[in-house]
Amino acid sequence: MGNGISKLNPLSRVKPRSEKSQEEHFYVWHPHILHSFSYNVLKAATDKFSIKNLAGQGGCGDVYKGWIDSRTKDSAKPGHGLPIAIKMIKKHGAQGLDEWKVNELMILSNFHHPNVVKMLGYCAEGVHRILVFEFIPFGSLEENLSRGRMKIATGLARGLEYLHTMAKPIIHRDIKSANILLDHDFTPKIADFGLSRYGPQGDRTHLSTRVLGSKGYFAPEYIGTGHLTLKTDVYSLGVVLLEILSGLRAVKRYPNGKLTELSRWAMPYLNNKKQLHYVIDKRIVKEVDMAEAYEFAIIILQCLTNDPKIRPTITEVLHSLQHLEQNMDK
Repeated sequence: MGNGISKLNPLSRVKPRSEKSQEEHFYVWHPHILHSFSYNVLKAATDKFSIKNLAGQGGCGDVYKGWIDSRTKDSAKPGHGLPIAIKMIKKHGAQGLDEWKVNELMILSNFHHPNVVKMLGYCAEGVHRILVFEFIPFGSLEENLSRGRMKIATGLARGLEYLHTMAKPIIHRDIKSANILLDHDFTPKIADFGLSRYGPQGDRTHLSTRVLGSKGYFAPEYIGTGHLTLKTDVYSLGVVLLEILSGLRAVKRYPNGKLTELSRWAMPYLNNKKQLHYVIDKRIVKEVDMAEAYEFAIIILQCLTNDPKIRPTITEVLHSLQHLEQNMDK
């Protein structure tokens, strides 16, 4: 990728793992039908939800790594069969099975895109509400902010465009680096749709909701009015792109312990070529082509525009990132 954010992209110097792809296991899964797992199968697949298999924790529930036989859909020994991610949904009060199927399963079951985590099935026995996904081996972007930057940025925008341009557009509502998982070749996959909503339909311009999500990623109009739109996701994407550029988290901690949002701290530097180096990850700033870094910074600024009417659509953001990537490849 050229000499700029490509050096900003260590992927050119990183060999993908030689292990076999998980794709060979997926041929037995119908792409549009979710498998209904029994609780006992998932319990056995995770060694009784052992702490050693705990892969992640979030506001919507804990995630465990497990193993299943891809043909029989029964549990398998660790290292055999297909590795899966099993998300134990926290209890939602009086939410019944039918409501859960409509609100979450109906949304998740429609996703088929290389930059969106693939859902394999679910469990709905008694009080148990469990989602089963493909297992993504490299963890989250939050844990790998220095790896494969440009590929991750473009792939993330591509996955978000897929969600926003579906027949019934999906607002993710919680786009953040912790919800972006990385495959063995640094392909980003959008995960955790616990807060997702269908976008406004017909002549409606927005949804009115409670402000839910993660500090540091909220669009200003969402905080101020509770109005949720597709542009809300675009703002959150801008924060993630800023994390990718800077190698910092969405909430920045100063040496004196004071906290501030990364976007507020970085904003004065992003539109200033002479001061942009203050924002770029210190680990790669000396290697970066500043013209390419500045173009990337302008894309971030557009995403972080306060006025959602001026803020670009995700398709426009994707085109800008692809244009930059193509120039780098030259």
